Amino acid sequence: MTLSHRITHIIGTGGDGWGLFYKARAMVEAGQPVTELTIGEHDIRTDPSILAAMDRAARGGHTGYATIPGTDGLRDVVAARVQARTGVSTTRANVLITPGGQSGLFAAHHAVCDEGDRALFIDPYYATYPGTIRGVGAVAVPVPARAEDAFQPRAADLAAAAPGARSLLVNTPNNPTGAIYARATLDGIAQVCTDHDLWLISDEVYDTQVWEGDHLSPRALPGMADRTLVIGSMSKSHAMTGSRIGWIVGPEEAIARLAALAIHTTYGVPGFIQDAAQFALRQGIGMEQEIAAPFARRRAIALEILKRQTTIRALPPQGAMYMMLDIRQTGLSGEAFAESLLDTHMIAVMPGESFGQAPAGHIRVALTVDDARFTEAFQTLVDHATALAI
Repeated sequence: MTLSHRITHIIGTGGDGWGLFYKARAMVEAGQPVTELTIGEHDIRTDPSILAAMDRAARGGHTGYATIPGTDGLRDVVAARVQARTGVSTTRANVLITPGGQSGLFAAHHAVCDEGDRALFIDPYYATYPGTIRGVGAVAVPVPARAEDAFQPRAADLAAAAPGARSLLVNTPNNPTGAIYARATLDGIAQVCTDHDLWLISDEVYDTQVWEGDHLSPRALPGMADRTLVIGSMSKSHAMTGSRIGWIVGPEEAIARLAALAIHTTYGVPGFIQDAAQFALRQGIGMEQEIAAPFARRRAIALEILKRQTTIRALPPQGAMYMMLDIRQTGLSGEAFAESLLDTHMIAVMPGESFGQAPAGHIRVALTVDDARFTEAFQTLVDHATALAI
């Protein structure tokens, strides 16, 4: 029997980008002491108060089919949070609750792309982006953002790729680079979307992890609210990765259509998880800052270590829980360096090539182990690069 082209081509010809991660995980399962600086998984667990709220909701009976497009209480809290932070009028009618940000990305592309449509995204990209686009039957079209531009996409490059496209996916604060798109960058993106009648899908799951400058949601730019779908999530902001809860914010008609899609796909998110998310968001910015604080500390640790060497070049990340390091002076590709580091020192990082062509010759380091272990591993990484460059 033959499977559909859509499902068999989700993973492109270059693989899914996770090969080194799978290798490191196999080593861990075999009992080897690998330091994993690969994925954006917090080294702390979900706050006990959030788990207690989840338990109360479940034991209180909120375990049946939950309301689609989400409980009124959670949608109201999300809407209020978005409106307060962006200044854009937002109500529950603008909010769909999804099983995590990844589900939101998939649903958003279903909403705006038909079979065979061209869907643009920025390279470097989170590893699931092209597969998500291919999974809805669209054609994934990368547009490069260059290291020499601090990984800020150029409006001219977007405009050149835009004719005939239906959508553009952006991510700021950015995974994997740590870049936060400047106002000028976002103005250029908005102009291209307006000129070429593109939907903008804005992945903003790292909006609570801002180290330099300010995060600006492109939905807040003039004329963009009616053509923007914003993806949000509790995974990064509240260390709720396994709870699988996020949202899409967009125009009322789009949200209503997306609710119909949810009925025919996910059938919503468990009510007790929605109640826990509502509780977590009501704790305000203090809880978000507490969860983000370890990544700010480790960023500072890494930057201090980098000051004492000349082999690795890096743009200080402005946001998110990662650093993108240029290791080309070692003479190795990102993939070869990551393999060497893992084999020699049992430290796992992600090759830049896992995230597209633009970050070739780079590696991505996740700031996701405790401070002492991170300091030791990062210093070892730098020493390894220095030795290779000699």
